[in-house]
Amino acid sequence: MTYVLHRTLNTDLPTVVGGDGNYLIDAEGRRYLDACGGAAVSCLGHSNAAVREAVKQQIDKIAFAHTSFFTNEPAEELAEFLIKRAPRGIGNGRVMFVGSGSEAMEAALKLARQYHLERGEASRTKIIARRPSYHGNTLGALATGAHASRSAPYRPILIDVDHIEAAYDYRMRKHDESEEHFGLRMANQLEDRIQALGPQNVMAFVAEPVVGASLGTQSAPAGYFRRIREICDTYGVLYIADEVMCGMGRTGSLFALEQEGIHADITTMAKGLGAGYQPIAAVMASEPIISAIESGSGQLWNGHTYMSHAVATAGALAVQKFIENENLLDNVRARGAQLENALNQTFGQVPNVGNIRGRGLFWSVELVSNKTTKEPFPAAQKLAPKIQKAALELGLMSYPSQGCADGINGDHVLLAPSYTSSEAEIELIVATIARAIENALDQVGS
Repeated sequence: MTYVLHRTLNTDLPTVVGGDGNYLIDAEGRRYLDACGGAAVSCLGHSNAAVREAVKQQIDKIAFAHTSFFTNEPAEELAEFLIKRAPRGIGNGRVMFVGSGSEAMEAALKLARQYHLERGEASRTKIIARRPSYHGNTLGALATGAHASRSAPYRPILIDVDHIEAAYDYRMRKHDESEEHFGLRMANQLEDRIQALGPQNVMAFVAEPVVGASLGTQSAPAGYFRRIREICDTYGVLYIADEVMCGMGRTGSLFALEQEGIHADITTMAKGLGAGYQPIAAVMASEPIISAIESGSGQLWNGHTYMSHAVATAGALAVQKFIENENLLDNVRARGAQLENALNQTFGQVPNVGNIRGRGLFWSVELVSNKTTKEPFPAAQKLAPKIQKAALELGLMSYPSQGCADGINGDHVLLAPSYTSSEAEIELIVATIARAIENALDQVGS
């Protein structure tokens, strides 16, 4: 008997009792190699001594003091750490710390609205995002995303958000189209939509630099985000980069946009920021955003009870220092290259594997019923959940999802191992997920 309202009400979950490096241990003593970080969260595994000690020390000092009265040392230091390592163009920006990625997206949207109001542009209310995408599970964040199955029950109570197509190379790039031309064609959708809505009405464009769970670690084509930056600048539209899943080192650089050569006006981050040791997320605002508020009302209109929580920021600061001091981004790139090669060698000729894509330690395998036509498996066959169950039975945690093809159909398996992963662990991850996929395909009769 449980009194917890779990995600699934009729499933008996194993009870986790411990962590050992990149493994989780349940009450029966079973060990599970975490190949997905839960949801790309546990980037330092589950037993990092330095982070645990930082959290303990902060609790002994002060856990909570409301930010309408006080600031605290770890929040100040973490904000400085992030701003000084942000992509060029952020300038003397500032960072707001909140409790989750969804909360960060809500705060980012409100901040974008405040910016335009402070500058006297009250007509700017429209948000443009991409399809498919996922930006969080609160109502505003859910409306901004475009994941059909997740948003369907709540559609009547969601705000109206416009969407353009994401740059989904596997399914949307023409056979004779160069990567650069594809990138420009997809990015120019944003300009068309801004003009259709009226530039004076558009507040912000929201996009993940590398699309996470909704599309399976899809990177942008060359030149795509440079063109997005040009369009936003031309029409005075703010670009909000959702780096909740792909940021904080996951794709091989601290900020995913570093690799695109641009900066965002507002950036959301979470997951790898605190590595799961404490709930934390953040919103980074560039210098022009801050300047508009300082020269206007001088007040942040959106506040949260647990903003800049001292224990959460202390834990996240320890996470970021550990990543930097141990040069773990080098390991992300090295193990990421190993993972890419192993996935291609293992699945390259498998009939039901349509595409392998990703960056850093952020990779996905997309499954199809027909490799030639790219026809997805019907969602009703529940291939992704079957893969997840098969992998767990083999002692591996993975992150299969459905909906990448059209919002409902389309199965992919997302892998996001720890930044501390060893060569042997990467080998084991690929070998085990191959067995899990084979077992699940046998169940659907492929």
